[in-house]
Amino acid sequence: MASSPQSVEEIYRSRLDALTPAERVARSAAMFQWTKQQIARQILKQDDQLSEEQLKWRVAMRLYGDEPVMRKIIQAQIDHVSC
Repeated sequence: MASSPQSVEEIYRSRLDALTPAERVARSAAMFQWTKQQIARQILKQDDQLSEEQLKWRVAMRLYGDEPVMRKIIQAQIDHVSC
């Protein structure tokens, strides 16, 4: 009996399952870096005069700003580098 074709999700899952733990961590780190770069590009479209330091903290705000404690810490850094 012929097997049914695998879905994209099934292929993706099987390839993920084949990764070693170190490869999974490396993949996660690469995806996180890509996410930060995409957020930075969006921010720079709105304000291309930001310094690298200001941009770093604005990216952090987008990533972690939903947490009140983190928002306060990040905002203090944004205020500090904006002086």
